[in-house]
Amino acid sequence: MKMKPIVLLGTMLSFPIQAADVLSTKLMALNLARDIASHTMETCRKQGYQVAVVVVDRSGDAQVVLRDVYVSRHATEIAERKASAVVMSGVSTQDFRANRADIRAELNEVRGILLLQGGLPIRAAGSLIGAVGVSGAPGGEKDEACAVAGIKAVQERLDFAE
Repeated sequence: MKMKPIVLLGTMLSFPIQAADVLSTKLMALNLARDIASHTMETCRKQGYQVAVVVVDRSGDAQVVLRDVYVSRHATEIAERKASAVVMSGVSTQDFRANRADIRAELNEVRGILLLQGGLPIRAAGSLIGAVGVSGAPGGEKDEACAVAGIKAVQERLDFAE
């Protein structure tokens, strides 16, 4: 039995369209991550704060970890968990806290994330490529201000990334 071309075409068009097998993504190079971390730490130091700064990639894996001499390992963990929360949500930890205040306590129980102010997304040409988390300044708003300065120092590189 021969299938008519029209039936065959109709059958082919009724299958769902599949996503691409290979995707291209923007990834943060080590130099960029290092520069963000360094500028963030320098901003906090100028204000008299000893902090830990962690820059994670788009998967939430630490790419750069900086810790001042008098900062405990716990601050480093907090900074990394802040940055990971940003990767999970796509927004700052401050915004994530506000957006999901209804389940904030439960989210803080998720291993590897923490909803404390001081984590910011890093975007290149609109794509989330990572996040920076800061811990150790006297208050999350000060942690966040340092992170803002760190990202701002490389903003032109982020804006014109291809």
